[in-house]
Amino acid sequence: MHTDHPFTEKQDVFQLPDFAAGPYSVICDFDGTVTPFDVTDAILERFARPAWKTIEDEWVRDAISARQCMERQIPLIEAPLERLDAFLDTVPVTGGFVEFVRYGRSKGIPLGIVSDGMDYPIKRILNRHGLRHVPVVANRMVYREGAYRLEFPYGREGCASGVCKCGVAEAVSGDGKTLLIGDGLSDCCLARSASFTLARQGKALHRRCAAEGYPYFTYLDFFDILEAFGAPLPKPIAAPAAAHSASDTAPIWPGFMALFLRFPAAFSAQYARK
Repeated sequence: MHTDHPFTEKQDVFQLPDFAAGPYSVICDFDGTVTPFDVTDAILERFARPAWKTIEDEWVRDAISARQCMERQIPLIEAPLERLDAFLDTVPVTGGFVEFVRYGRSKGIPLGIVSDGMDYPIKRILNRHGLRHVPVVANRMVYREGAYRLEFPYGREGCASGVCKCGVAEAVSGDGKTLLIGDGLSDCCLARSASFTLARQGKALHRRCAAEGYPYFTYLDFFDILEAFGAPLPKPIAAPAAAHSASDTAPIWPGFMALFLRFPAAFSAQYARK
C-alpha cells in the first residue's frame, strides 16, 4: 500500500460515499486497471505485424472508432495460441486486486469486469489468480485455424467502442448505483452517468473527471480502493499455484446475472449479420 494518500485535488469537493451502505454495482475496467499496463497493446507490440501501429495512429487522430481499430488490428496477430498463453501467464495484476475481489464477495457487493479489450486474455489472467468466478464482459476473441478475429456481442449502435460500457451499466445496475473503477478513454463516457468514479491517478479518466467535474477520487492500486471502502487492509494474498480454485463454482453475483436477463436483444443482435 502507498503511504502517501492518492486522493488528490478534488478531495475537498467530492466526499467519498459510504460504499458499504450501497447498493452499488461495481463496473471495473481491466487493461491498465486490473493490470498495470494495457494487455491488448502489449500483445500487439509483441506478436502483431507492424501495420497495427498505423491503424493505432488512425484511431489517435479520430479517423476511425475504437471498435474499427481493434477489428482491424487483431487479425494482424501472428503468434500461435501457445505463445500468446505463455505471455499472458506472465502478466501480473495490480496490487490489492485479489484482496478487493475477496472483500467484495464477503460483503455481497456485485462486481464484474467490463472491458473494451478481449475476453480470452482477461479470463486467462483472472483464472491464473484464482478469480475464474468474476464475471467478464468484453469483446470476444476468436482463434481458428491459426487466425485471430474479434466479435462484438456488447456493441451498440452509436457507440464507438466495441463494448458499450454505459449500456452494460444500465443492464447491471438498473435503478441502483454504479461505481466505476477505471483509467482510460473507454471509461470516460460511463463516468458521466456513474454514481461515483475511482480513477487511476494521472491517467485519461482522472483528467476527464477533473475537467468535467464528475464525482471522483483517484487511486494508485486496489489497496487504496480497499481503504476507500473502509475495509481492514489485509496482507497481500499470493496467487494460487493452480489455475483452478474452490471458488470457481461460486455463483455469479446477482447484479451481473441481470446483464444476461435484461440486456436488450438489439444490443447484441445488431452485428449478427456481419
